[in-house]
Formats: sequence, structure tokens, C-alpha cells
Amino acid sequence: MITKTIEVNGTEFRLTLTDQVISHVNNLKNLYNAAYEDPESFEEVSAEISSTINEIATAVEPEASDSDLDGLIQEIIKVVDNKAAEMEELEGKPDKPKPTTKKHKVKK
Repeated sequence: MITKTIEVNGTEFRLTLTDQVISHVNNLKNLYNAAYEDPESFEEVSAEISSTINEIATAVEPEASDSDLDGLIQEIIKVVDNKAAEMEELEGKPDKPKPTTKKHKVKK
């Protein structure tokens, strides 16, 4: 678990970043994309979007007011995206280079 501090509208929030929160954020991004790609489906997914936002907001202390919620969710998405980028970078780097040992041929 990682705790991040996020400031929104002058209020500092503490986000506990868990696998569940990351999953909710990724789900929310998928829902946003679905609503963007097919605006007619927005009504169908809006309840799920709202529910997912509320689930994400439970990982934040203190409790966010309605006026802070939009900005807070945007900042949480950025935190999750940055964390994902860090993980990709770490996975892309090879482990510590192994020391090379030179084998010397013995002349006969």
C-alpha cells in the first residue's frame, strides 16, 4: 500500500493506493471511454460511473465534498497513471548486470 497526498481546492487529501483502488480507477477510465465512444450509452453507464467514483472516494481521507470530488478523481487518475508508468519503466529495465567472468585458455 502506498499513501499519497493530493491537494484539491486548498484541501489536502491522503489517498491510500491499493490494488483495489487501481482496479476501480482503470474500470472508471474504461467506463469514460465507453461513454465517449458511444454517447448514447452514457445513460446506461452513468450509474456505474457514479458508483465507481464513490468507491474510489472511500480510499481518501478526509471525506471529499461534492465540490472537490471531480478534481479529486482527476488527481487520483493521474496518480494511478504515474504509478503504472513507473511500474512499466521498472519492468522494462533489465536486472542488475551480471558480472562477467573471463575464461582464460591455457596454452599447451
